[in-house]
Amino acid sequence: MLVHTAFYKFTALPHPEHVAAVLRELVSQQRVSGLTGSILVAPEGINGMLAGSTEAVNCVEACLLGDPAFAGAFTGMVFKRSGCTTPPFGKMKVHVKKEIVPFGIDGVDARRTGINVSPQDWRELIKQPDLVLLDNRNSFEYRLGHFEGAIDPQVANFRDFPAYVRAHAPQWKARGKRVAMYCTGGIRCEKTSAWMLDMDLPVYQLEGGILNYFQQMPDAQLDWQGECFVFDNRVALNTLLQETSSTLDDVYQDEPEDAWRLARARRLAAAIHGGPEESAA
Repeated sequence: MLVHTAFYKFTALPHPEHVAAVLRELVSQQRVSGLTGSILVAPEGINGMLAGSTEAVNCVEACLLGDPAFAGAFTGMVFKRSGCTTPPFGKMKVHVKKEIVPFGIDGVDARRTGINVSPQDWRELIKQPDLVLLDNRNSFEYRLGHFEGAIDPQVANFRDFPAYVRAHAPQWKARGKRVAMYCTGGIRCEKTSAWMLDMDLPVYQLEGGILNYFQQMPDAQLDWQGECFVFDNRVALNTLLQETSSTLDDVYQDEPEDAWRLARARRLAAAIHGGPEESAA
């Protein structure tokens, strides 16, 4: 069985091109043969999803944490693992980008962020009556599954999320509300909460996101309704981090504005089985 690992860290990388070059050399080595996925590197940090044998994944994770070439930039980075029946990716890619998660607002330093809440404490937090629970993902992700009581901000892209927050923050503050957010792996919430720190609103985020909640809470189904969409060919996971039977059509059907997402996902899935692969936009 293949092992999937997801990771990110907001950390200053003055020379992201050099980091990317080291990573390309690492993932081309024979000891990580068969590794697929993508790694994004930017001045603000690193964001990656990889799949391969246990040995290959162990090797890459150890190098990211301890290779002197990275000068300790990724020390303490957390890896979220899950098993794979379906090969998640078709190729191995390392890219240099402006941001590791596009937010659409310049100058956000996600190294200073909101209040991290452990999965164990999250269960109690989201029951509090003075809390606004926001799903910090796209609407098609929310439709497939979400925490009980969460609000769907009805956004089609992460860049749309700040507009929703701006429109509702005055009302939340007037009502004495606190805000809690969650996303798949935590990265979107870290970027958003860093931006929200100057809004005079208490902001909480689920540590490690949904995937960490599933990993840490064996009874996660008590709080989570449905499945969790993942951005690879497995499509969705249940609360036990197992692939489900959901298909791309199940995710995107009846939503004309998501037709381009469905077409792209089908092309990427076809590449796994020998067709020409296109990079995800």
